[in-house]
This record gives sequence, C-alpha cells and structure tokens, in this order.
Amino acid sequence: MRGTLIAVTVAAAALAACSSRTKAPTDAGVCYSVTLPEAGAKGEPEFHVVARDQPQIEHCAAQLEQMRLRFLRMGGSRRDLVGAYQGRFIFIDRAGVYFGQSLEGTRFFALARTGDGRLAVPGAIQREATPEAPATPPAE
Repeated sequence: MRGTLIAVTVAAAALAACSSRTKAPTDAGVCYSVTLPEAGAKGEPEFHVVARDQPQIEHCAAQLEQMRLRFLRMGGSRRDLVGAYQGRFIFIDRAGVYFGQSLEGTRFFALARTGDGRLAVPGAIQREATPEAPATPPAE
C-alpha cells in the first residue's frame, strides 16, 4: 500500500513538472521569433510570425538567422535568438543552431557555424587537409 502511494506521488510530480514546460505553437509551416520575459520577471513568452509556408525547421532557422543578422547590422546587440517551428524551439547562438521540445528542456545540436560564419550541417563541414610529413627522409 505504501509503495503504491509513493509511486502515485512520484508520477503526479513528474506530470506536474512536464506540464510546466513552455510549449511552442504547432501551426504548420509557420516560423516564429520568441520574445522571452526579462530575467526574474514573470510572464509568458511572446511569439511573433517571421515567415509562413516554411517546408522544414532548417528553413525557419535560416529565416531567424537572417533576421538576427539584419538586427545586428542595424546596431542591435543581441547575438542569441530563440524561435519556434511546429511545436519545437530553435536556439541560435555563436556556436550554431540547436533544437528543443521546450524552452527549459534539452537542446540538440543541429547546425554548426563554418569558418566564415555561415550555417551548415555538422557532417558537411570539411576541414582543409594539411600535407603530412614524409615518413622517411628523401634519399640523397
């Protein structure tokens, strides 16, 4: 009996923790920019439409990166950006792009920055090969 009570209490606590996570809008093909409340301030995040008819989350990330760069060129100072696409969050920072199911949860690395600042799939980035030194000195 006591074990059942503990299991029910733990399950209720787990459900309460999951329900407190912020969820992204699930509108099909709509890319959002997310404005988060100031640190320490109470309130809900605000979602602003950036683009519609986006076929994939990577296209939304590209739209958000373009918006981030435009704001920086106009004198803005925010280097990090949060967006949302079909129920998932997009986090853009100096290292690249991350995706997550909630604002508070785990983030998964999706796109890396190349040497010139562009975004690319991590496996597609190739480094220049350096010539290897010969194993034996050349014969004279």
